[in-house]
Parts: sequence; C-alpha cells; structure tokens
Amino acid sequence: MTALAISRKTSRIMKRFRHFRVMGLIAAGVLLALAPARAQNTQPSAAAIVDYQARLAQYTLARSAYDEQASAYWDQVVEKRRARNAKRRINAPVVLDDYVLTQPPLYSGPPRPVDPREPTALPPDDKPPIPLIADFLANAATQFGFVPQRPTSEIEFKRAYARAALEAGLTREQIVGIYAFETGGNGTYDMQAGVTATRARAISPAVGYNQLLSTNSVSLLAEHGGRLLSMLRQKSKTLSGDAKITMDIKIEALKRMIAYARSVPNNWNEHDRLAKTTAGGIGIHAVVLDRDIGPLLQVQKLINSVRFARAKHHAAPLSAAELELMNLTGDGNGIDMIAMPADLRARVPTANFFQRSGYERNPVARRTGVVAGLIADIENKMLRAAQAPGAKDLAAAF
Repeated sequence: MTALAISRKTSRIMKRFRHFRVMGLIAAGVLLALAPARAQNTQPSAAAIVDYQARLAQYTLARSAYDEQASAYWDQVVEKRRARNAKRRINAPVVLDDYVLTQPPLYSGPPRPVDPREPTALPPDDKPPIPLIADFLANAATQFGFVPQRPTSEIEFKRAYARAALEAGLTREQIVGIYAFETGGNGTYDMQAGVTATRARAISPAVGYNQLLSTNSVSLLAEHGGRLLSMLRQKSKTLSGDAKITMDIKIEALKRMIAYARSVPNNWNEHDRLAKTTAGGIGIHAVVLDRDIGPLLQVQKLINSVRFARAKHHAAPLSAAELELMNLTGDGNGIDMIAMPADLRARVPTANFFQRSGYERNPVARRTGVVAGLIADIENKMLRAAQAPGAKDLAAAF
C-alpha cells in the first residue's frame, strides 16, 4: 500500500472517529438535558409547594369552620334525643320543639388539595376486610363444631321462614315487605350485603332475608337462646334415625354458641365487640344459614321490634314500612318516628334519628330529608320490589 493510500485510509478512520465522538457528545448532552426533567418529575418546584400550602391553609380553615358548625348541630341532636327519652319515661308529650328542625350543615368549601410531594395513588385500606360467608362457616366449624344444615332449595327456606313468622304472629305483608326492601325482592337466604357475582367484597356482615347483622346474631342467641333450644328439642322428638342424630348434634353445638354469646355482659357494645373481633363471634353468625335456626332467628329480631312498640304503648299493628323502620334504624329511633303525628313527620329531619357518622354514610336518610320522606321512600321501594319473583315466591309460601 502506497503512502498516499495509507494517508487516505487514515483520514477516513479519523473522520469516522470524529463522527462517533460527536454523536457520543450529543447523546451525553441529551442525557444531561433529560436529568433535570426527571428530577422535576419527582421533586415538585418551590412554586408548586407554595401553592399547595396556600390551598391547604384555605381547606383547613374552611373544614375547621364546618366541623365546628357540624359538631354543634349533632350535639344538639343528642341533647334533644335525651330530652325526648326523659319525657317518655314520665309519659310527658313530645312536641315539635323537642326535635332539631334544621337540616345538618353540608361542607361546601374547597376539597383537600393533593400534596405534590406525596404519591398520587390512594393509600392502601388498612381496615380489616368484613368477614364473608366462608369465614362465618369456617369459624363456626372450628370454634363450635357447628355446620349449618343448608336448605335443599330457596323455596324450602322461604316456607320455613313463612311458617315461623305466622307462628310468631307476624303477617305476610310485614314479612314480604321487609324482604322486598332489604333484598330488592330477589335475595337468597345466604345473601350478604354488597356481595354479588361480580363483587367479592362485602359492605356489611348483614345476611339473609331481613339482613341480620353478626351483632344481631350474638345478641339474639344471648337473649333468646333458651327458647331456640326448646324449639329444636321439640322438633328432635318428632325425628328418628339419622335425622334425629343430626338434630341432636346441632343442638349441642348451638348450646356452645349460646354459652359463648353469654360470656360477656348483655349489652349491644359487648355483643358487637364479640361479633366483630373474635373467631367465636364471627362463627356464631353462621346460624343464620341453618334451615332450622335461620328462620327462627330472623323472625325473633322482628318480633322483638313488635314487642318493643307495644311496650311503648303503640297498640296499632305495625305496617311493613313501620316495622322496617325499626329494623333499619333501631327500635328506639323507629318507634320515635312511628309515634310521631303526620304533621310532625313532614317537618322533622331524619337526622334526629341517626348518629352523625351513620347519617353521613346513609344516602337514603340524606336524600329523603324528613321523616315523611323516609317512610314514603321505604313504602315505594317495598311496592316495587314486591313484584320481583323472589318476593312473589315468599308471598306464596304463606
């Protein structure tokens, strides 16, 4: 190779080297230019932080003013409720002035701003999930050796429920109306609130035709367990063979559950703690699924409300909507609304019969506004849902 050829080849190599060197410098420059942008994506600017702090201060001021106003309102609701209860204890008349007549304040200020220094994703839910049917069954088996006898069909459970209701003195109108309202007219005996074919997570431990809470199951066993055992023993006397053996095993398991329910003081708070925080309390709720115990337990809940109304000198039969009102809001609040004259129902806000947290979670109470509206809403929903196939099947079981 001549000197000239070598010189030309060397020149070409140097040009390529300079080309790659320039391209490398350009690439490095691009990476350096991107670095601040990446830093800006993870670290907000000082202006963004100042803006967030200003908006947070506005929100905090508005929210504090609202909380102060709301606290005063709900304190007044509690005071009025205590005054009404005191009046009733001495049979004094309850009048319009014994209720808070204004609607609860609504927050109308700015929303809480998002901190630009924090992740935008919502924090994980740290509340334990609500137990499901499978949890009730598993805990019932391990804690008490109890396995509910499931019905062979929905109609079988409906017939048992209707029979128990009639024997207790409840009417078809009451039972079908409450079933229609609580389940939408097509609920199954093992229906749990919030659980559907496409949603696995429950919104409540409420199960069954009148959506009995797990705390209800514990309370009912504690208070009426003896009566339930007596009824099962009577049924056992009519059985023989394997059916009798199965019933006797069930009775012994139920005795253990009743003893556990009675292991705490007989009040709602203790029953609630047992039902929600202990394996035994969770397991007790499985009795709602049993074809013998489930109907009796749900009927007992409604009969307790009827008896409460009578004890409060409400002699007239309860309509389906009135009985549901007690089932929905509790016996004390329910009878308070039922005993109210029609002219007061149209003026008294539903907030008088709820705790603040319960009211804020209850769209029906907020939407209906006053007692008359709440009762009308219940009646209308019952009327519509009573036309569903499940409600018609229950009506035919009577």
